[in-house]
Amino acid sequence: MQPLRDNARILAAAMVGTAVEYYDFFIYATAAALVFGPLFFPSESATAQTLLAFMSFGIAFIARPIGGVVFGHFGDRIGRKSTLVVSLMLMGGSTLAIAFLPTYQMVGWVAPVLLYVMRFGQGFGLGGEWGGAALLAVENAPKGWEARFGAAPQSGVPIGFFAANGLFLAIGFWLSDAEFAAWGWRIPFAASSVLVALRLWMRHKIGETPQFRAALEREPPVPVPLAQVLRHHWGAVLAGSAGVVVVFATFYLGTAWALAELTGAQHQPREAVLGIQLIANLTLTAGIFLAAWIADRTRPATAISIGSLGVVVMGIAFGPGLASGSLALAGLTLCVTMFFMGMTNGPLGSWLISLFPVRLRYSGVSFAFNFGGILGGAVTPILAQLLSGAGGGVYTGLLLSGAAVLSLLGLQLARPQTTGE
Repeated sequence: MQPLRDNARILAAAMVGTAVEYYDFFIYATAAALVFGPLFFPSESATAQTLLAFMSFGIAFIARPIGGVVFGHFGDRIGRKSTLVVSLMLMGGSTLAIAFLPTYQMVGWVAPVLLYVMRFGQGFGLGGEWGGAALLAVENAPKGWEARFGAAPQSGVPIGFFAANGLFLAIGFWLSDAEFAAWGWRIPFAASSVLVALRLWMRHKIGETPQFRAALEREPPVPVPLAQVLRHHWGAVLAGSAGVVVVFATFYLGTAWALAELTGAQHQPREAVLGIQLIANLTLTAGIFLAAWIADRTRPATAISIGSLGVVVMGIAFGPGLASGSLALAGLTLCVTMFFMGMTNGPLGSWLISLFPVRLRYSGVSFAFNFGGILGGAVTPILAQLLSGAGGGVYTGLLLSGAAVLSLLGLQLARPQTTGE
């Protein structure tokens, strides 16, 4: 076992890096729900503007598998550490650029084009981040602690969300609505430049994982890792992609879409909704650590299945809970839903990593994770917004139930590797 200090440094690097990456990602989600529609798109209708904003949000989920392929290739050939540094810089640079973009009123159609390009850059960078962070944690884990170590990057998700929504909440109290729409929304994007330096410093302090070093000592790197993954492990890719759909669908319906729905169609106060989401973020964190603990005592698939079954049930209550008109009931609905989402998320890293051999893991994990994100994170919020615009917002939770059923199928079909080779 590695010294305690080394383990702490590895877990901190995995957690902080992912937290900052997801901070960048979530500030876009929050801005898309609150201000991007009227700022960057033609004024046809409020519903159309919100839909276009969420479509720009979904662009990143198209970019993520592409980034996963590129960064996975180099991560399996030259190592986890160097690849993570490049992905961090790309993600941070794209986020910082959004802070200085002109609006539609300033430059017309150029504004949404630039927004889409920067959003693509965010997704491309994040496509290589999560898989590398999960490998960094799990491949350094002591025997029997794989899921709990793998929960370190997962715990960075609620930290990033808390930082993003907390900053937007503070800005909302500090500025008027007009000031927020005019320039206040740019502050969280500009602040990411400071965080880029922090995460690069954290990643500089760690080395390659022992499992990756041992694999290179036995055999040279695979020339084209993804080709080997798709040729010999396509079943794991399909099962892994299906298994992660519930995570993406639940998170983005419970955060970005719920924020837009409650502040828009339900006319709830923005600061109150953001505050409720911060509370729901705590239940998400509890779900992550509980599931990781269960996974190390049983199997990762068992813990994820429990969470997925909970999402199936909550999917039935989700739409009516948000449409009830009661902020308390909506908050309770979000808290319980996000708890079960945390249970599907906590052991996800250790489960996905178990599906692929060491020399192909970065490519296999990144591709499966990000491919599942297209359906769960890009398509699902758009379908929810279309339902809401057509007066069917009360049925949006059924999208969550469907995503959870698909993930349960993936968990049943997955065949973990019997060795670390």
